[in-house]
Amino acid sequence: MIKHILFLAFTISAYGSSFAQNSIIPIPVEVKNTQQHFELKSTLTYKVNSKDKELLEYVNNFKTILSKAGIVEGNSENSLQIDLTQNTKNELGKEGYILEIKPQLIKIEANEPAGVFNAFQTIRQLLPAGFEQEGGKKLPVTIAGMTIKDYPRFEWRGLMLDVSRHFFTVEEVKQYLDKMSQYKFNVFHWHLTDDEGWRIEIKSLPKLTEVGAWRVPRHGKFGEDRLPPAPGEKPTEGGFYTQEQIKEVIQYAAERNITIVPEIDFPGHSMAALAAYPELSTKKEPKFVNPGAKFSEWYGNGKFKMLIENTLNPADEKVYDFVDKVFAEVAELFPGEYIHMGGDECYHGFWEEDPEVQKFMKKHKIKDSHELQSYFVKRVAKIIEKKGKKMIGWDEILYGGLADGAAVMSWRGMKGGVEAAKQGHKVVMSPTTFAYLDYTQGDHSVENIIYADLSLEKSYSFEPVPEEVDDKYILGGQANLWTEMVTTMPFAFYMTYPRALAIAESVWSPKSHKNWDSFVTRAITHINRFEAVNDNISKAIYDPIVNVYEEDGKLMCSLNNSIPNTEIYYTINNTYPVKFGIKYEEPFELPVGKYALRAGTYINDKPIGRELIINKTELDQRKGKKKFSVEDLFEE
Repeated sequence: MIKHILFLAFTISAYGSSFAQNSIIPIPVEVKNTQQHFELKSTLTYKVNSKDKELLEYVNNFKTILSKAGIVEGNSENSLQIDLTQNTKNELGKEGYILEIKPQLIKIEANEPAGVFNAFQTIRQLLPAGFEQEGGKKLPVTIAGMTIKDYPRFEWRGLMLDVSRHFFTVEEVKQYLDKMSQYKFNVFHWHLTDDEGWRIEIKSLPKLTEVGAWRVPRHGKFGEDRLPPAPGEKPTEGGFYTQEQIKEVIQYAAERNITIVPEIDFPGHSMAALAAYPELSTKKEPKFVNPGAKFSEWYGNGKFKMLIENTLNPADEKVYDFVDKVFAEVAELFPGEYIHMGGDECYHGFWEEDPEVQKFMKKHKIKDSHELQSYFVKRVAKIIEKKGKKMIGWDEILYGGLADGAAVMSWRGMKGGVEAAKQGHKVVMSPTTFAYLDYTQGDHSVENIIYADLSLEKSYSFEPVPEEVDDKYILGGQANLWTEMVTTMPFAFYMTYPRALAIAESVWSPKSHKNWDSFVTRAITHINRFEAVNDNISKAIYDPIVNVYEEDGKLMCSLNNSIPNTEIYYTINNTYPVKFGIKYEEPFELPVGKYALRAGTYINDKPIGRELIINKTELDQRKGKKKFSVEDLFEE
C-alpha cells in the first residue's frame, strides 16, 4: 500500500486528488477529516469580521493569489469567513488558527492576524499544484472537508540568506521571502555584510557602499583558484540595497508575517568594511573587498589563521564611533526586536601582535584575546541596547563572558546553545549538523562538493531543545544558506528546498508528530508543487546512496535510498542503462578493473532519481570502515 501511495505522488494529477489533501508541511497539531467537501468556484464571498488593518492586508493578498486562478470576490453560495476571537484562546497563541472546511463554507478563527495568515498558507497547500499560476486551472476545485487546529511550537522559525558572498536583487529577495512564508517561517535573517561585500547603505558612512559593495569579478569555487585583485583592476561586481529598498523589503516581509533580523558581522568578517575604512584595523593598511580568493588557512577543529587582516581593532575608540553610526541607521530601518552582530570566526592574531592593543589590554586588565573579544561584544551590546534593540550573535560571543540580555545563535553544533541557555540567555539553535543548507545534499558525483554533507534525512532529525536545557530559553531554530557556491536565486531555491521543509516541521510541529516516512511522502508532493510553478528544488532524495567500505580485505559497496519501497538497479561492467542491469539486493564486491558504477532508483519500474556514474578511482577514494546505516544519519 505504501508503495502504491508513493508512486501516486509521482504521477498525481493536479485535480481531484485526496492525496494532496493530506500533504501539509509543516504537519498541523490536529487534523480531523470529515466526509464532506467544499467546492471552490469562480466567485467567492468574503466575510471578514474585523477591521484590523494588518488582517485586511493579509486578506487582500490572499484574494490576489486566488485571482490568479480566476477566482474573484462576489456574491456566491460559497464563502470564506474570518474571525478574530473575542475571547483569546490561549492554546493558539499569536500565530495559531482553527480552520474548518465545510460544504459552502471555509472558516478561519485566530487570536491575531498572524494566525489568519498561517491559515491561508494551509489552504494554499490544500489546493492543486500549480493552482496559483497565471491563467489559472480548471474550476471548480474540490477540497476535502476537515477541521484543523494548529499553532507553532517555537516563536523563532528562521531562514538566513547570505547576500554578501553573492548579491541578490530586491526582487530575488522577495522571491525568497514569498516561498519561506508559505511554509510558515516567520524570521528572515539577512546576512548583509561580510568579507566579500557590504550590502546596506549607511548614509553617514558612504564609503561602505561606494567601496565596500564592489569587488573584482571572479568565477568558480572560492579558494586558491580565485586570485586577489590585480594592480589597477577595477571592482565591477557587487551591489547594495539603498535604505528605501531596505524599507520596501521590510514592508514586503511584514505582509507575509516575516520579521527581518539584519546581520552586520563584527568584529571579524569585516574586510569589506576595512576596504572602505582601513584605519579601523590594527595595521591600517589598504584593503580590498575579497573576491573569494584564499585569505586564510584552516587547520581543523575550528583553528585558523588569517593571511590578511579582516578584523576591527577593539582597542581603537574610533571603531566604536563607527559601530555606533552603523547600528544607529540599522536600528532606525528595521522594526524588529533583534539585531545580529555576527561575532563568529574572529581571528585574534593581529590583536595579539599589535603593541597598542596589548597596552590597551593591560590598561583595562584584560587577560587574553578572548576577554578582549568579550569586551568588544559587550560594548556593541550596549550600543545596540541604546538603540532600543536586543543583540543576538553567533555562539563565539560567549567567549570571555556574555553581556546581559544578549541572545545566542548556536551554529557550531548545539554546545554553545546549551551553555548560553544554562547561563539564562535566549537561544536560537542553528547547528551546522542539521541546518547548514549550503552543505552538499546528494552524491558527490552530481552535486557541488563543499565543507560537509547534509542530507534531507539529517535535517529532518533536527530537535531544537537538547535534553539538558530548559526549553523556555530556546526561542526556536533556523536554517542558513551561505552563498560561496550559490550564484543565482533558482540555485538558492535548489539548495534551500526541500531541506528547509524539514526544518520548518522541526520548528513548527509538535515533536511527537515527527515521522520520517510521513514527511518524505508529503515532501515528494511538495517537490511536485515546486515543479508545477517552475521553481527549482533539489530531488537528491530520489538518488541512490552509495557507501564504499572494506570488509575481510574486500572492497564492498552498499546502495540505499531513504524513500520507502524503492528499488535500485546498478551495473559495474560499463553497460547501460541501469534498468537492464542488476537489481540491488545486498552489498556486493567491487572488483579490480577500469569501470564505473552506474546506479539508479526506481518505483514500480519508473526511474525517480538521477543515474549516478562513479568511476572506480573515485570509488576507491570513498573507502570507509563500516557499512552504511540509516541510523548514522540521525547521529549528531
